[in-house]
Amino acid sequence: MKPIVTTNIVLDTRREKINKKYPVKLCVNYITKAKYYGTRIDLTQSEFQALFAKRLTRESAIIKNDLHNIEAEAKDVIGILKPFSFSAFEKKFGQNSKQKGQLASLFQQQINKLTKEERLGTASSYQCSINSLLSFKENISLADITADFLNDYERWMTETNSASITTVGIYLRALRSVLNEAIEHGFIPKENYPFGKRKYQIPTGRNIKKALSMNDIEKLYYYTPDASNEGEARAKDFWLFTYFGNGINMKDIALLKYKNIQGEYIVFERAKTHRTARTHPRPITIFINSEMRQIISKWGNPRLSEEDFIFPILEASANAVRKRKLIQQFTKLTNKWTKRIAEKLEISIKVTTYTARHSFSTVLKRSGASTEFISEALGHSNLKTTLSYLDSFENATKKQLAFNLTKFGNKQAVN
Repeated sequence: MKPIVTTNIVLDTRREKINKKYPVKLCVNYITKAKYYGTRIDLTQSEFQALFAKRLTRESAIIKNDLHNIEAEAKDVIGILKPFSFSAFEKKFGQNSKQKGQLASLFQQQINKLTKEERLGTASSYQCSINSLLSFKENISLADITADFLNDYERWMTETNSASITTVGIYLRALRSVLNEAIEHGFIPKENYPFGKRKYQIPTGRNIKKALSMNDIEKLYYYTPDASNEGEARAKDFWLFTYFGNGINMKDIALLKYKNIQGEYIVFERAKTHRTARTHPRPITIFINSEMRQIISKWGNPRLSEEDFIFPILEASANAVRKRKLIQQFTKLTNKWTKRIAEKLEISIKVTTYTARHSFSTVLKRSGASTEFISEALGHSNLKTTLSYLDSFENATKKQLAFNLTKFGNKQAVN
């Protein structure tokens, strides 16, 4: 009697992923051996059990249908293999499954996921990455991505397209993330991974000085905009709000609500790390000095509700796409007018909102603040070893160091 090949869909609960879910896999059983193949679908245990309920939600029905199609495809392949072998199955199943072999399809799935999570900036970056890669070579399969391929792509980008190393790094970090997902779901073996030591290493752009000197910060602080030029006045104030506010970026300023004000402090989580740090959230605490209070009073919305945005940058009813556009416009205008102020003041360094963030960290470092404190103040998470045994810094320390931000020579701003 011929050995029977069976298939079934299982939830692989051996290792929980960072999204608190488990990968759903296709299990193929032949004689005494079972092999598992990724489906690129992750579910919690309750979500997986819901697929077998009598009444399905629309989302569960879609997932169940996708899994049914994957298993049906596997059965079709098994039906034409005489005799059956796992190696023959994998060749045929790989040929029929576009999402396993075509890089563009994997990128699109990741872009769709990021868009659904309203991480539109990252989704846009991934789209730029795959567009660039497909310009280099059409119809890229996962098997094409080798260390030699990546070296050739880097040369093509820098020599033929005059792209910066920074741009190459951004695009290839997106590719690396997609390949990590492909390995996680069993689409490519780990030994084919092209990144790492003795393989291809993503280049790092040259670190260009972005912080202003204390003298230049002083010039900006005491600059008086033309009374008729509201654009200059607003730009100067929001640049200073970033500088005084732990280097807070424009998106986080736009998302601040009155509920984030807790006494003398603003407490919030960075939008950039909100999802990735869900299991160990690290709220940022900013001491609100007198300058920041004046800026809130001057440019802020009326405080009618704790859920009101502090500043009139976003519309409460706006969707994610609209919010992103408004934040981009706000940032662009702030940078435009700040640049004009810097030119008037003969500041040689390009002044942007990002310069304010770098200036904040540089001034604190020169004032004696530890790297660990600055890392916490900025909301960074890259000092994992240090942060694992450091407690949060006292608010009193934050308040004391905030006063160092206005030590301009012999002048001391009054708080």
